[in-house]
Amino acid sequence: MIRKAKASDVGKIQKLINAYARGGALLPRSLNELYENIRDFFVWEKERKILGCCALHIAWEDLAEIKSLTVSKRARGRGIGSRLLQSVLSEAKDLGMKKVFALTNQEKFFKKNGFKKIKKEKLPHKIWGECIRCPKFPDCDEVAMIFLIDN
Repeated sequence: MIRKAKASDVGKIQKLINAYARGGALLPRSLNELYENIRDFFVWEKERKILGCCALHIAWEDLAEIKSLTVSKRARGRGIGSRLLQSVLSEAKDLGMKKVFALTNQEKFFKKNGFKKIKKEKLPHKIWGECIRCPKFPDCDEVAMIFLIDN
C-alpha cells in the first residue's frame, strides 16, 4: 500500500536509500535530511515493512523534482516503482506544478512512465546544490528527464 511517510519511517527509509547509495545508484541521505524532508516522501508498505520510497521536492513555483525513488531488491519487478512515481506525480499536479524532473541513470524506467530526456542545462542552476555531495561529481553520468503535467 502506498501512503505518505511518517517520522517513524525515517530509519527504514534511510536504510533502503543508503543500501543503493553504497553502489552509486542514489545519493545517500542523512537522518537529519530525511526528518527535515519527511513530508516529501511516499512509501510502499507491506506487512509493516517499507519496500519502496519516493520523494517529491518542490524546486520552484512550477517545478518539482523526483528524489530517492527506490524499491527493495526483493520487491522489484512488481510495478511498485511506477506506482510510487504515479503517486508523486498526482501530488505534483494537485500542488499546481507544471513540470517534474529527475536526474537519473534509469532512463528506460522514466521514459516508460512518460518522462522525456532533456539537456541538463535546461534546468535551473538552483537544483545543482546536491551535486557537490555526489561521489560522481563532477563527472556525472545521470541524465535529466522531465514530465510535463496537464493542469
